[in-house]
Amino acid sequence: MAYEIAQRFPDEVLYQDEGPFVSLYQPTHRRFPENKQDPIVFKNLLRTVVTSLSKNYKKDIVTQIMEPFHELGEDAPFWNNTSEGIAVLASKNRCVVYNLQIPVKEFATVADSFHIKPLIKAFQSTESYQLLGLSSTHFTLYQGDRNGFSQVTLPSGTPRTLEEVLGDQLTDSYLSHGSYGGTGSHTMYHGSGDAKQERDNDTEKYFRYVDRFILDHYSKPSKLPLIIVSLPEFLSLFKSISNNPYVLDEGIENSYDSLDKDTLKAKALEIIKPINEKKIQQVAESYKIAEAEALGSSDVKVVAKAAFNSRIATLLIEESKIVPGKINRATGEVEYGDIKDPAFDDLLDDIAELALMRKGDVLVIPKDMMPSTTGVAAIFRY
Repeated sequence: MAYEIAQRFPDEVLYQDEGPFVSLYQPTHRRFPENKQDPIVFKNLLRTVVTSLSKNYKKDIVTQIMEPFHELGEDAPFWNNTSEGIAVLASKNRCVVYNLQIPVKEFATVADSFHIKPLIKAFQSTESYQLLGLSSTHFTLYQGDRNGFSQVTLPSGTPRTLEEVLGDQLTDSYLSHGSYGGTGSHTMYHGSGDAKQERDNDTEKYFRYVDRFILDHYSKPSKLPLIIVSLPEFLSLFKSISNNPYVLDEGIENSYDSLDKDTLKAKALEIIKPINEKKIQQVAESYKIAEAEALGSSDVKVVAKAAFNSRIATLLIEESKIVPGKINRATGEVEYGDIKDPAFDDLLDDIAELALMRKGDVLVIPKDMMPSTTGVAAIFRY
């Protein structure tokens, strides 16, 4: 396969020095028949890319860059399993594809750097969260943002159910109960108090496994807030034994199997929205303090130079603003130009890319939450 499906951002593809760099974004559809139009739209976008490449590069380079795009366009299983949008970043050496959970605007460009602002927004922690649906016998992990969520596919062979996790350690009493009302509902048990205690012990062992598994494999790498969805008694037990610092105090006290997706999304957003807004407000306040102490700036040229010199600790970028230009990668100086010229891109996007490459934190936020009018605000490391 000439292209790679990426799960994390940023990817190593950003760290390449030699262009040209192609960035393509496209809204997609989850269901038939709407998704049948997605490959057609994609191929139309490819014409824009080919036209732009052909103006400045030789035929063999154009052919090399476009090969994975053409392969992707013919990949029927891929197009049958998209979500809300895709992003494709390609150079002469690599082509990386993201299946996005948020809608994006249709866009394709060839420039001397990648256009990554939509990807930053898609993956930034202030927009994203994870949701753990938990019962006494099984769990399901989801990842979402303000636009919705989808189930996380666990690695093949991962134990998910109580029986798979405990195996021979599972007490006989857990195998001799009757269950009424569905997998996430209350379970009706028959037997002695000792049998109930054994089942409670099994549940606790299972929850400790789930907690450790989610923390090690998902919470630590992503650092995303985790919302627990479970019946009140299981929610209380899980939180009491959890060692996961990303578990939110507030959970959703329902059987997750009993909630439809729209209801679950609405309840998750009720929890996550004020937390996200508070995070952004705190960063904006930190910027104002830093600016007053000469450790922050909203001057585009100053911020670009700071990004070049690895000085940016936190960068705020206005979501919808575009400043046509580029950063001279040899000097860090700003050059303004025409956004239609392949030699130029969105200057704010270039600043964000440099900041990420230098291990800074980057947030893409709405205009009304920006602490500046220039489209950029940076807190410096020193």
